[in-house]
Amino acid sequence: MYKKPLIVFEGIEGSGKSFHIDIILKYLKKNKLKFVVIREPGGNKNSEKIRKLILDNKSSFNKNTDLLLYLSARSENINLIEKNLGKKIILIDRFTDSTLAYQHYGMGVNLEFIKKINNFLLKNIKINFTFLNIVNQKNMRKRLLKRKKLNRYDKFSSFFYKRVQSGFLKLLKQNPKKYVIIDSNKDINVNKKIILNKFLKLIK
Repeated sequence: MYKKPLIVFEGIEGSGKSFHIDIILKYLKKNKLKFVVIREPGGNKNSEKIRKLILDNKSSFNKNTDLLLYLSARSENINLIEKNLGKKIILIDRFTDSTLAYQHYGMGVNLEFIKKINNFLLKNIKINFTFLNIVNQKNMRKRLLKRKKLNRYDKFSSFFYKRVQSGFLKLLKQNPKKYVIIDSNKDINVNKKIILNKFLKLIK
């Protein structure tokens, strides 16, 4: 038997989250392990509709509307998470820490307000572990330039992304045993080894 944790990948744009999740997905598929993978915003039919609205370059929501849209997308994923919790390995590309890092540390939305709604939505859902992906500004910009299309959240100032990444690191300090930092400025193979080794410890 193997454990079925809920694992989250966090980090700013260009920090390698999606690439690092693919490392685990390849392992899961190769070993025929049951899993669910969700991205936020997004994750199911309704959440994906909200995702398009949030990230549309023509959108210009104020910070509170942005927050509520993100939380609405999360609300649509709760049943999916609850249904599979403890039954399958759950991987989530951005989750509650992103809301705190972007909306509070990045945009200045009230911290207690965000926590209150998050707690209401999650109830007994607990994150078992978080891979926090970090990146320097130079590599982040380089990676964004390679993307075929940039969304609204790919176009903020460098100062904004610095605030957000600093926010993630502050969250890590509150419960360091539940995190590992993946420095995506380092060689891909180095990070692949770190991620897989930690992941195997989490499921065995």
